[in-house]
Amino acid sequence: MTTRRGNGDSAQRITSNPSRFRVLLALLAVVAAAPVLAACSSSGTSSSTGGSTSTSSPAAATAGSLKTATIGGATVLTNANGFTLYSFAPDTPTKSNCNGACATFWPPVKGPATASGVKGTFGTIKRSDGSTQATFDGHPLYTFAADTAPGQAKGNGLNEQGGVWHEITTSGTAAPVSTSSSGGGSGY
Repeated sequence: MTTRRGNGDSAQRITSNPSRFRVLLALLAVVAAAPVLAACSSSGTSSSTGGSTSTSSPAAATAGSLKTATIGGATVLTNANGFTLYSFAPDTPTKSNCNGACATFWPPVKGPATASGVKGTFGTIKRSDGSTQATFDGHPLYTFAADTAPGQAKGNGLNEQGGVWHEITTSGTAAPVSTSSSGGGSGY
């Protein structure tokens, strides 16, 4: 009976802190989705950036071509696999402020990258770990680990990891935050 009480106390401590609970849920989602995403991300195309690159999510884009998709009425940039790309409000045109645990949930898009027919400026920045990250119109690019299928935008409008996340639209403006009944922005 003591063991059961101890387990209940742990659960109560975790759920009494909503931020910790959301992070725990996100970690579980990433762990559960990793094998599926790994299988799905294997394709006949390959791009090499030289040197070793490691990402915590197979959904993360690597150097190469990006695409566009219409999601929630906005035309947004996606990686080659159709996963939505995001910007992080605290970033600057020359520096990513999403490192460590943040980059686990929001994998940086390895650079350089381009998208055919998209007007705007593509570039790269050096991350604190020395890797190269793709940018669009001065915004470092990321995917979101909780987006488990192409066409999802669960990260749009989330205020997590010290700032707000937005889909990257091809118009150069932030995409509107979803107000659907499916939780609109409560990505995890």
